[in-house]
Amino acid sequence: MGEMIRWGVMGTAGIAAGCTIPAMQKTEDCILYAIAGRTIEKAEDFKERFGFEKAYEGYDALLDDKDVDAVYVPLPNHIHCEWVIKALRAGKHVLCEKPLAMNADEAEKMYAAAKENRVILMEAYAYLHSPYISALKETVNSGMIGEVDYIDTAFLTQDYSEDFRLYKEYGGGGIYDVGCYCTTMILSLINKPVKYVMADAELDERGVDHMASVLLGFEGGARASFNAGMALGIDTSDRYDRLFVHGSKGWIRSEVEYNQEGDLEFSITIKKEGWERDTIVKKVSAISNYSLELSNMNRSIRGEDTPLITEGFSLKNMRLLDEILKKAGY
Repeated sequence: MGEMIRWGVMGTAGIAAGCTIPAMQKTEDCILYAIAGRTIEKAEDFKERFGFEKAYEGYDALLDDKDVDAVYVPLPNHIHCEWVIKALRAGKHVLCEKPLAMNADEAEKMYAAAKENRVILMEAYAYLHSPYISALKETVNSGMIGEVDYIDTAFLTQDYSEDFRLYKEYGGGGIYDVGCYCTTMILSLINKPVKYVMADAELDERGVDHMASVLLGFEGGARASFNAGMALGIDTSDRYDRLFVHGSKGWIRSEVEYNQEGDLEFSITIKKEGWERDTIVKKVSAISNYSLELSNMNRSIRGEDTPLITEGFSLKNMRLLDEILKKAGY
């Protein structure tokens, strides 16, 4: 194990409390160094709950601490750009929750700030670090199912009665919140330029999408579709995920929810003569994706690795999200 990385967490969001901070506790080269909240009471609560060494009121105080090596940013979407750039200019490496920004222009400014200050910026798509996703990509890249011509996926969560995701000024809506999982999955499996985007969405009275359907076309003829949004019940824990990858020689089916860990599996069906088919089940054991994400970030900070989620990938995805939101009338 290399040098320990002292992490600061900018905000007391649910994703931090439920996923990323517990992963920091499990990751050997992470030090839970500092937590900052909008109020000192929130920060002190997280300090006691998780074992941070320091608690700060306000995010500027965290950035002023010279002992903070890296900052995790789980703030609402509309202020990612502001605070990520502040952190980068303070000389901190940054892991920022998805989606990285409100648009590609913001994302480009953020990466420019990272380069100017010689620090690392990585967008936090924890699920892409999973060995399950690696196994999916390896199966596709091996040629086992032939040339991919169609992908269909979905990520649907509960409808909300009250939540920051319901407000446009906060960067709310299903495309930003869960549609970005679908786009990154598709772009991970089809590495070709996007030719066209078709999208429609159910918008509420605030102009925020609760449900969206998207069709993508790629150079070379491959297509992809996805459904994403907040459509299942009211304030429930319900969700629905799916993935289907069709190729010239066969297909892959997965019912595994995005960002899961544990013993996971997907099926691979290979076409034989006539209507004959052979189906095998691929089983993958996956530890916490958030721990894998942090390990990749820590190694990259030490110069032992490079970020799995690259600038090029994040910008490609952000430009696609921009086009989808435009076509959906967001």
